[in-house]
Amino acid sequence: LNVPLAKIGEKGLFTKELEDALLSGRADLAVHSLKDVPTDMPAGLCLGAILERHDPRDALVMRSDLRHLRLATLPAGSVLGTSSLRRRALLAHQFPDLVFKDVRGNVQTRLAKLEDPAHGYCALVLAVSGLERLGLGHHVTEVLASSDAHWYGYAVGQGALTVQCREGDAQAMQHLQHLHHEETAQRCIAERALMRELEGGCHAPIAVESLVLPATDAQPRPQLCLTAALYSLDGRLCVQHRRQGAVAEAEALGREVAQAIQGTDGAADILSCLRADRAASVEEYRQGVARALEDPEADP
Repeated sequence: LNVPLAKIGEKGLFTKELEDALLSGRADLAVHSLKDVPTDMPAGLCLGAILERHDPRDALVMRSDLRHLRLATLPAGSVLGTSSLRRRALLAHQFPDLVFKDVRGNVQTRLAKLEDPAHGYCALVLAVSGLERLGLGHHVTEVLASSDAHWYGYAVGQGALTVQCREGDAQAMQHLQHLHHEETAQRCIAERALMRELEGGCHAPIAVESLVLPATDAQPRPQLCLTAALYSLDGRLCVQHRRQGAVAEAEALGREVAQAIQGTDGAADILSCLRADRAASVEEYRQGVARALEDPEADP
């Protein structure tokens, strides 16, 4: 619990035990937040349904005595709590004078830490959907909505729930049909294809924003618009691209946006640094685990 998730080196930390239960036959269905499901799933499993997406955006939750402030009016040096590399990099890119500090625990634990002066947080950045599902939407001070001044992408799949099952399980698939929301699925298919192409995961600051545009006289078929950005860990560097295409070609669109990002000046340097940092972080974590196994009383 005291180790950043990115240092552990596993992309399926929140799903692995449930996936093992599916593969062994101990469970027939598993419900996940889609953003927690790796783009490369174990062989034999599939996503049987993707439910209609809730609000995918992030929210700023200000400490009680600071609720009159907004992100753009926070004084320099204000401390924001988040353990998300994406949120940290995206916000640092736009507000370099803010300070970011890890915060762990479930939502209620994080909210309690926010109000405790000993932790020093001015605000937290959390998912709107998570707060609303827990009946805690009243804590939202500001929804981070994109504007001409600032772009606030969200995590791949954020706000959507999915039901995972075994491939070929016709009975399970039949029971899930009425839960599936096709528009959400196509948006998330594009986002996940982009992440897979960029070799993303919990250790890559990737933000997305997707939207289905209705058919018009000029464009008789609905269009899917996908915007994505890749950040350096410190947020100083950012490569962003936007493209739209037919909704039915969502996966191809995601790959095209990823390839456009990869082909942009600066992207190769960002990706190279991310891979090097990931390798070093994972090795540091493994060495710490080894030390702890050798001497349980040692500080890992």
